[in-house]
Amino acid sequence: MDGMFFWAVALASAVFVGMGKGGLPVVGMLSVPTLALATSPVTAAGLLLPVYVVSDMFGLWAYRHEFNARVIWIILPGALVGITIGWATASVVPEPLVTLTVGLIGLVFALNLLLRPKKDAPARPADVPRGLFWGVITGFTSFVSHSGGPPYQVYALPLKMTKTVFAGTSTIAFAIINAVKLIPYWALGQFSADNLHVAVLLMPVAAVAVFIGVRLVRVLPEVLFFKLVTWALLLVSVKLIWDGLHGMI
Repeated sequence: MDGMFFWAVALASAVFVGMGKGGLPVVGMLSVPTLALATSPVTAAGLLLPVYVVSDMFGLWAYRHEFNARVIWIILPGALVGITIGWATASVVPEPLVTLTVGLIGLVFALNLLLRPKKDAPARPADVPRGLFWGVITGFTSFVSHSGGPPYQVYALPLKMTKTVFAGTSTIAFAIINAVKLIPYWALGQFSADNLHVAVLLMPVAAVAVFIGVRLVRVLPEVLFFKLVTWALLLVSVKLIWDGLHGMI
């Protein structure tokens, strides 16, 4: 973990983490694939988790007044189950298969949003059964590859929250998920001294990027904001599908 190329992609990954925690959904998902250009995906995931957790603290402060508590309470029990399943099956389930599955879910959902007839569908209620199901998928995929964004958005986008409430709810939910993940990641030996050293150096960069993300959320028009969310979901999903297929081959 040295050299100009490594530090270039590491700094870019830290910016993606911070902007994601600032309320730009899916942007944070670019962090692991970006860092994986210079190291293994497993190492990248372990190195970035502490950066996620520290960035979460700034995101929690920024959105402390703007969130949907019901959505958080619905999604979290399922997410905790998903994290537990990910921990228990860490040595059994191939990471490329999970990555491919997450990508396919996100791709289908994003295409549905982009290609369906343009009519004003009513907002769905934050129902418990769907929330628990997608919470489990979110927790599992977040544990395996920090890619909980697409399944979470499959549940959250149809609720039609305002952009700041959507951003705040996402930030708070994933802050809790990431904090819980510290325990199994530590148990699996993901936090080496070298990883923690690099993570500490990246934390200030991510912290600054949080507030850049918050600012962009507040100035972007609402329609444009959700269009960017959908297109980002589509592009990241295609990247995940590619990574998953490449890993399986």
